[in-house]
Amino acid sequence: MIGKKDDDRISAFCIDFNWDLLGRFASPGLYATARAEEHLKWYQELGVNTIQSFCVSHNGYAWYESEVAPRTPGMRGGFLEQLVELGHGAGMRVMGYFSPGANGFWEHKYPDYSHKGVWDHWHMPFTTKYLGYVCSMIDEAVRAVPIDGFMVDWLWNVDPIWMGCEMEMYEELMDAPFPGAAAVSSEEREEFKVRATQRAWDRIHRVAKEARPECIIWLSCNDPSDPQLQRTSVPSEVDWLMNEHPDPAKMTAARQVKGPGATLVQCLVGWEGNTVDHDAAALLESPALADVGVYGFARPDTQTTLPAEDGGSNSKNIAAMRRFQQRRTRELGDPGGATRS
Repeated sequence: MIGKKDDDRISAFCIDFNWDLLGRFASPGLYATARAEEHLKWYQELGVNTIQSFCVSHNGYAWYESEVAPRTPGMRGGFLEQLVELGHGAGMRVMGYFSPGANGFWEHKYPDYSHKGVWDHWHMPFTTKYLGYVCSMIDEAVRAVPIDGFMVDWLWNVDPIWMGCEMEMYEELMDAPFPGAAAVSSEEREEFKVRATQRAWDRIHRVAKEARPECIIWLSCNDPSDPQLQRTSVPSEVDWLMNEHPDPAKMTAARQVKGPGATLVQCLVGWEGNTVDHDAAALLESPALADVGVYGFARPDTQTTLPAEDGGSNSKNIAAMRRFQQRRTRELGDPGGATRS
């Protein structure tokens, strides 16, 4: 396995519990038969030094023994706790995951605080009520489970439709009475979203670092050039900044906005059917990416809960990543396996 002490390039992968086979948020318990031992073995065979698993997935259910969020039904013990123990025993980092922009459980419990009926995209207004819930989960997970950190995905405030809760947000964030939907200009709408994202980030960052100062916060972003990101302090304050998009221009944007201490990561594997855009073999060999970490994800098979080996484009990209990691291991001459820091 990769991971020699003098080589600290991040190589990470996620067996992605977010989605079902139809591209919707996975129903609670769909992957509850997952076994940490089998997952660790798969990650070890892939050769990564960082596992990205889940604290809470898009459906709003927790993969650890949470007292704040509902636990994934059918989960035997805490899957995340087990994977952390095994991964650390193998010398690997293990990262959790939160996606503030989506929470199916919250939508059902508090329909007046969520855009309704959205099960394949972000849908959450970053109200003070919802942010309190998100931060309670983060505080609990970081304190209770010895994860090395967590990915923050979908840190985007949904485009407002001016529900009652969003009118309240407007008054809080814009420091002015809500003028009526028709009177909100496009510029004000964008400013509203920027301020909502900044407020969410400020609270998430503060809670995580107070719970554990060394906790790594890892932002996944499909568009580092988006104003909702660039006009906030997020890129300059996050520990790891990942460009999820294959367009080299997006990585250029990430380089331009990241803080001096941030580590860059590029997603190479994940979009089934996008062989041209996500050509992992070519991207792994690209000199332009030689100084950044690499990452991939894959939706699991519902029976094995492991990525399918079906010959599709994602399988081919996973195979390319595996070959690259194995070759790198040979070049490094590493006898001991992965190390984490």
